[in-house]
Amino acid sequence: MELTKNIFFNTDKLIENSKVKISYTGKFFQNNAEEVFLHYGFGLNWDQVGDIQMEKTELGFQAELLLGEGDCFNFCFRNNANEWDNNEGQNYSFPLEKVQHELIVLEDEPVALGNARKLRRSYLWSKKIRLAVYKIITYLPKLISGNYKKRATENESM
Repeated sequence: MELTKNIFFNTDKLIENSKVKISYTGKFFQNNAEEVFLHYGFGLNWDQVGDIQMEKTELGFQAELLLGEGDCFNFCFRNNANEWDNNEGQNYSFPLEKVQHELIVLEDEPVALGNARKLRRSYLWSKKIRLAVYKIITYLPKLISGNYKKRATENESM
């Protein structure tokens, strides 16, 4: 996904505590810089500040990092000549989405099987009901017409 000109992410949403791959094809890539560093932080106060060297590829400079916690992901770029691409002093800033905890099952926590058992039980009952309906539809007309008994006696005589 392209969030702004010359900056791409490998995901549609930036979510806290998840890995993201960033591709940069901005002015440093266009000017054939040898090295580019991603300078980043999280939240309005730039908490958990870090620098990571980006890898130069044919598609631009790329880096993978683990997003931290905060309301937003802030970053800018620096080349080996200590020049900055900081969005004309504004820095690049994008909102982070919170992790949906109700969908996460941690390995250390026991899993409640109550809901799973209820689902399994209801699934089995639905299968039993479908089988009973199938048998009624298939064999009831034969019983009423008497064809069912005739076949049974024919099979015994053979």
